[in-house]
Amino acid sequence: MTGRLYPVLAALWAVVIFIASSQPGGAIGLPSPWDKLAHLLTYAVLAWLLRKSGLSLFWAVTLATLYGTSDEWHQRFVPGRQSDLADLLADASGALLGALFATPDNSAPSKR
Repeated sequence: MTGRLYPVLAALWAVVIFIASSQPGGAIGLPSPWDKLAHLLTYAVLAWLLRKSGLSLFWAVTLATLYGTSDEWHQRFVPGRQSDLADLLADASGALLGALFATPDNSAPSKR
């Protein structure tokens, strides 16, 4: 896959996260601890895509975690949803795992 596609996929994934977190409480309704696993996997994918986009490990984890922070803040304004520190910790953990499992995409042909 071309490296130029990863930033687009990361942006689309962020939109999917926003749409899912905009659903009123109970619409998704995963019981604990499955909701934490969903957070972890969701942000692992985001950080993986950011890392494949060429971002450093630090920036991929930081941006994914900041997006998770903004998502938790956003949920405070969605009926039936709430902001949860445990969800944010799952987001950050997933971001770290996803970024660690990715390597930057260096698919551009090298010039020799």
